[in-house]
Amino acid sequence: MRTRRSRSLPRSRRIGSTSNIRTRLFSDVLRNNGNRFTLSNFPRRTVSTPTSEGRKPIIEREEPVPPVKPDLTVENVDLNISTNSKEHHTNEYSISEEGRGLIVRRGQTFDITVEVNRDYDVKKDDVKLVFLAGDNPSPTKGTRVSLILSDKDTKKEWGAWILKNEKKRLSIRINTPPTCFVGIWKLQIETIVKSDNKTIVFDMCHDQNIYLLFNPWCKDDQVYLHEQDLLNEYILNDKGRIYVGNQKSMNGRKWNFGQFEKDILDCAMYLLDNNVSLWSTRGDPVKMARKISALANGSDEYGVLEGNWSGDYEGGKSPLHWVGSIAILQEYYKTKETVCYGQCWVFSGITTTLCRTLGIPARSVTNFASAHDCDGSISIDNHFDSTGDSLEELNDDSVWNFHVWNDVWMARPDLPKGYGGWQAIDATPQEASNGIYQCGPAPLAAIKTGEVYLPFDTPFVFAEVNADRVFWQMTETGDLKNIGLQKHSIGKHISTHLPTGKQLGNWETFCYDRYREDVTNQYKHPEGSNEERAAVMRANQESTKKGIYHEGKAMDVQFELLEKEAAPYGKDFEIILKISNNSDEIRTLSGCICTSTMYYTGVPAKRVKSLAIENEKIAANKSKELILKVTFDEYYSKLVDQCHMKMSCMCTILETKHTYVDQDTFRLIKPELKIKAPATGKVGEKMKAEVSFTNPLPCALTSSELTVEGTGLTKNQVLLQSIVPSNQTFMTTVEIIPTKAGLRELIVSFNSKELEMVDGSCEIKISE
Repeated sequence: MRTRRSRSLPRSRRIGSTSNIRTRLFSDVLRNNGNRFTLSNFPRRTVSTPTSEGRKPIIEREEPVPPVKPDLTVENVDLNISTNSKEHHTNEYSISEEGRGLIVRRGQTFDITVEVNRDYDVKKDDVKLVFLAGDNPSPTKGTRVSLILSDKDTKKEWGAWILKNEKKRLSIRINTPPTCFVGIWKLQIETIVKSDNKTIVFDMCHDQNIYLLFNPWCKDDQVYLHEQDLLNEYILNDKGRIYVGNQKSMNGRKWNFGQFEKDILDCAMYLLDNNVSLWSTRGDPVKMARKISALANGSDEYGVLEGNWSGDYEGGKSPLHWVGSIAILQEYYKTKETVCYGQCWVFSGITTTLCRTLGIPARSVTNFASAHDCDGSISIDNHFDSTGDSLEELNDDSVWNFHVWNDVWMARPDLPKGYGGWQAIDATPQEASNGIYQCGPAPLAAIKTGEVYLPFDTPFVFAEVNADRVFWQMTETGDLKNIGLQKHSIGKHISTHLPTGKQLGNWETFCYDRYREDVTNQYKHPEGSNEERAAVMRANQESTKKGIYHEGKAMDVQFELLEKEAAPYGKDFEIILKISNNSDEIRTLSGCICTSTMYYTGVPAKRVKSLAIENEKIAANKSKELILKVTFDEYYSKLVDQCHMKMSCMCTILETKHTYVDQDTFRLIKPELKIKAPATGKVGEKMKAEVSFTNPLPCALTSSELTVEGTGLTKNQVLLQSIVPSNQTFMTTVEIIPTKAGLRELIVSFNSKELEMVDGSCEIKISE
């Protein structure tokens, strides 16, 4: 709804002064409702009524002073949404498509058209544009900006000028600075007429919002990104993959980021409006990225998503069932309550969405064998008793099979030169930073070199990718003995989605996904190189536990702990300990091999089986294999989410008193969900897709459901399914009606009580 006001100003007042035009004396003097002027709150004169006893008034009444009718009024304002949104790469937003508002990027001009009631005279007429942000716009806070039209093309600052004067139609170009606050702005237009002894002002507040975003296409914006292929991926791509699993067996979960969909940008703005009280923060992507890492989780400040790693998801949705960010953010925006539940890849998915919708280049990044350092030691400490059993009460640190966070691209003017580019942020609530569950941005350049003193939270992220594992054994006297150090077990195959358009990668034994880009070299130097060891030593100088590095005597017996082969879920598997005696004497071993189920965060669940090693003789210069066999019936009832397993071994060589200790993880392989759908389709025409997979378990699948989603193809669908018998093929058909043209991806996920995260996807080319 547009509101119009007209008011008269003394000629002596200066036209260009905001304070003069906005004085309380002249506010709301006259309101224009449509074409009908009404009187409201303008100066009045008092009229006295005499009494029989004299001239003293006993009754007073007020008569309004007639207003001055405005000579120049605004009839219509066109924000040119279609043209501007294409120029600003915002035409995919649902807000733009529906014409509900104008979305532009800072540091770049946009054009509007203003229609007035008579020919515009540049000699006696002025147009003033006032941009307002927040509940209490203020010139001193930068949330109220007034622009008198100029004939100059301003750069790097607010400005407006007339491109074309077509009598009653003005084409106006507006420029915003590349440091402008990101948020929702309102536009108020004032026409000013100078005639005779007075100046008449008319103003109108436009009813459509103007959304101002970061601009990675602008060289002067802190988030500037120079390659179009990277912009296409890290800003414009609304789908992708988030990598999960472990370092030996990973896969890319298809994820629907959906940053342009209905309510997503409005949700991001709502989060900022209700949690970022300082508007100056809104212009700084470093502060904004840090804030987003806090707002994405519900641990503080009424954030979006609540984390849950318990395995009990009553009262919410299992993290394994989400296939995209859209349903989560739409639910949050609708209810204004934290959504249940998420784990690291879900937190990363919605963080990517929030950053991209606001204009910050972002990617989801997965680190396999990811360390969680709880005490700032920049090492991962594992404790055992004298028999080899893990002392869980001392093991605060952990190694996650995988952990997903985000990288955001920006300059870092708050740091010395050379630390711009990718910055790590993490929305998963692991450790508090400054009293809030937030993490980053930490420069990848500083992480790689071990310069952990640079902000923000760089020691924590460094430990995630490059900590050393230290094994401690508690002796019978209660002392802790350092029995082992693993220098190269943390931070493997750091992965993100390959930018669309770049050459696909190679097939690899640990990941049959050619859309994966390995970014390990952006986080760390090659394992074992002088540069990598120097980075670890440099970081250790800031550690809370220094001096853990010392060279022990080399063992003359070599060990290797491994899974015999990748085991499909539903089948038996074997764990092998290979032992090689490189000495010229017999060696005697005592210890154990064991396997247990585990959460992907490294937390043990239940022990499955163990094999005792008692006085095992290894002949001189000979090798031997010890095998632990595990059947489906032995592990099935003890599994937790995602079918992760841990194998561990501790052996003592009796003759030399050397101790070998090792831990490793693996994952039981799930079947792939197959989708058969037409390669092409048309907007508005119904399509069908056939979905199938074979149940690999010796038991039926119950409480089954199918989640279907795809930007531009279908809204989120959750379809209940019937029981799937043992070793039988599940098959069903889903219907979709495309709403957008382009190359679209259909994402489908099957979940049941016995088997979860059976995923698949297919691409469909949609035409108008």
